[in-house]
Amino acid sequence: MKNNILIEAENISVIRDKKEILQDINLTIHNKDFITILGPNGAGKSMLLKCLLGFFKPNNGHIKKSEDLKISYTPQDFTIDKSMPITALDFIMLNKKVKKKEILNILNELNIEDLIHKQLSVLSGGELQKILIARSLVDSPNLLVLDEPTQNLDVSGQLNFYKFLNKIYYEREISILMVSHDLHMVISTTKKVICLSNHICCSGEPSKITQDPEFINLFGHEFADMMSLYKHDINHNHIGKDND
Repeated sequence: MKNNILIEAENISVIRDKKEILQDINLTIHNKDFITILGPNGAGKSMLLKCLLGFFKPNNGHIKKSEDLKISYTPQDFTIDKSMPITALDFIMLNKKVKKKEILNILNELNIEDLIHKQLSVLSGGELQKILIARSLVDSPNLLVLDEPTQNLDVSGQLNFYKFLNKIYYEREISILMVSHDLHMVISTTKKVICLSNHICCSGEPSKITQDPEFINLFGHEFADMMSLYKHDINHNHIGKDND
């Protein structure tokens, strides 16, 4: 594998109950990539992540990984036992062989040090997602994998979260692979979009993907036009490399 490639998937197919969940998927993740996988329910997005992470072996195809690959994964569903008294800081340190000072440095870097003494059970959805990512960064990964990280957040929470994610991406220069339904937010932040509907319908830069016939076929003309306008507006007013 080339030095800048973290994961390379070739002709990945998954069949379950005689149904083809994934069909001939080819995907390469490089250093400093920011890739978002979009698609309707049942498109195979989470299954693709499971294959790439090694949780599920595909029926066909091959997945090659860099020897230097270090992944941190944030799952789609994270349930908190509200009866368990544990602070955000204690949760981050749980089963981590790292000094408290190092964790405090990460929290300070991410501007979320005000959350450390809060009980995990009282955190808002957006605050919890930030703590989950902070815990992931303790291991110094070069690939951060997120499965529907903002599914329970309102629009304001989504915007705040993606600004937070952008900060991590630019300042830490790590790769991010994310599955999301937040098309309006994703188009404005990610560097590459992959549209999945059991196979890869189309892929490319956000500014171009909305004009792809396959994208339009998947999401409709009106939505594609809206995304083009939204990307232009949000890049100038909300989510940018230099924003806080």
